[in-house]
Amino acid sequence: MTKPISVQLYTVREPLTADRDGVLRRISEIGYTAVEPYDPTSDPKGFRQAADDLGLSVSSTHAGALLRQEPAEVFDAAATLGTDLVIVPAGIAHEEFTTADGVARAAALLNGLAEQAAGHGMRVGYHNHWWELEPKIDGRHAIEVLADRLAPEVFLEIDTYWAAVGGADVPALLGRLGEQRVVALHVKDGPVVKGEPHTAVGGGVMPVPEILAAAPDAWRVVELDECATDVFAALADSHAYLTSLESL
Repeated sequence: MTKPISVQLYTVREPLTADRDGVLRRISEIGYTAVEPYDPTSDPKGFRQAADDLGLSVSSTHAGALLRQEPAEVFDAAATLGTDLVIVPAGIAHEEFTTADGVARAAALLNGLAEQAAGHGMRVGYHNHWWELEPKIDGRHAIEVLADRLAPEVFLEIDTYWAAVGGADVPALLGRLGEQRVVALHVKDGPVVKGEPHTAVGGGVMPVPEILAAAPDAWRVVELDECATDVFAALADSHAYLTSLESL
């Protein structure tokens, strides 16, 4: 059974700050049944109650705080939210992905966090941007070298758009990384150009059906980092497009 389509709440970060419960209600009314928070330690009990009231599950959570505060606090918050997938979305220096030694340090950091996570019944993942793809080490994207050094329990959430911006053939990349490693996808669309706003999924140049087919069991998490149109309309169009695809 295909997992429900999720939304990375960074997409709606400004209205979310003003009216969390109202934004979650709008997302639910569009038809989404899962969300991915980005600040798990901010009122996790209240968030869980609001999500439960709307029938929203928490697919996973981003947690840059893992690199800044006591990891146990983050893992406890994730448990309250109702997910066991905790993702590092940023915070490792871009330069680390330009050398084999830097990649080794990044892997050691993530593996160490994964050991701590296991004691809380959690798994740690990593979410890429373009800078883990653009550098190549021995002819391979840096993220592939990273994957070779990660402990088996560490998963990847591949941001398919930023992977394309970084120069990857995304379906081929997903095939090489494998379904055991790639647990979630950020599904997004646009012109595949740095600095340009994103579009609704299906409205840009990304080969979305081929991408989904390459990782059929991964979570699909819609995200628009920046959007030139009404963000809720773009989320609705993205949901309509994804639910229309037979590959889902």
